[in-house]
Amino acid sequence: MKLTIGTSHGIYSVDGRLDGADPKLVLACRGVKTIIATSDGLLAGTRAGVYRADAAGLHWSLSGLQEYGVRQIKRTAVNDLIAGTAPAAVFKSTDEGLSWQGFESFTASPEAEIWCLPSDPPRPAQACAIVTHASDPSRLWVGVEVGGIMHSADGGAVWTLGLPGDNPDIHTMVAQPDDPDTLFVSTGYGRFDGLAEMVEGNAGVFRSTDAGAHWSYVWRGVTPRYARPMCIDSRPPYALTVASVPTPGSRYQDDGGAQAMLFQSLDQGENWQSLCDVSHTPSPVNFSTLIPNPELAGGVLLGSDNGEVWSVSPSGIWDQLVSDLPAVLSIHAH
Repeated sequence: MKLTIGTSHGIYSVDGRLDGADPKLVLACRGVKTIIATSDGLLAGTRAGVYRADAAGLHWSLSGLQEYGVRQIKRTAVNDLIAGTAPAAVFKSTDEGLSWQGFESFTASPEAEIWCLPSDPPRPAQACAIVTHASDPSRLWVGVEVGGIMHSADGGAVWTLGLPGDNPDIHTMVAQPDDPDTLFVSTGYGRFDGLAEMVEGNAGVFRSTDAGAHWSYVWRGVTPRYARPMCIDSRPPYALTVASVPTPGSRYQDDGGAQAMLFQSLDQGENWQSLCDVSHTPSPVNFSTLIPNPELAGGVLLGSDNGEVWSVSPSGIWDQLVSDLPAVLSIHAH
């Protein structure tokens, strides 16, 4: 297994068995939030636009959207690419990321007028969560932090807004692999006018079984509540894995550490179990990205804010693969 790792300061390549492997910096850039495969190489979404590379992932060049921070890139059922950005906008590419066209209908939505990150002063919202329908390329969901979930059933001509539990602070969104109308979203405490009270129901994981028309809270009894990284395995039993921390600013530099936890559900969020080992219950470092482990059904690869990459098995066995990087923001395994 080879890893291409996106960090706060660039892209690193790790080859071979990984054990004790020396990461190689292949692109110096800021904020590498997403890395995906194309037909002939890799694409990375960064704070300064999209970069593309050959299949080896060693040589990178700018490929558009340099005026945006690219938060996520997803593929549609007909192999178009959809990118979400900061400030909040959505773009499509029909040529594997060589060129991009914006959805003007998205940024022109009346709801967009109040989207923002509730800092002081407020910062622009970001389109950071994308789900494309597994078989219908005209259906698309885009989660905005802080703004809610925008859904289009006609290829992006018209958008409708949804708020899971009246929560607009959308972080990550995935679809059930064997039922594309079942969606899961991780959320935080952000609201348009500040932060919500940090109580159960105001942050965590919501589930929809009707393509986002209605949502139920499936994070009851789970702490900490502030949920961000989330992934779902495409192999049965379709393990849904979520990382959470007590507050939006939790990090490894805090007194007492980040106090992060890692949970997994095998029944669409009805029940959750901790995947943490003794050293990570709770974890002193924050978990900043998650992907399914391609070599182990139910296993995940996890990146942390102190520059580590771990493999975590479905039984909660942790194996450190990489350390001493900048904050890990994205992982691609190939």
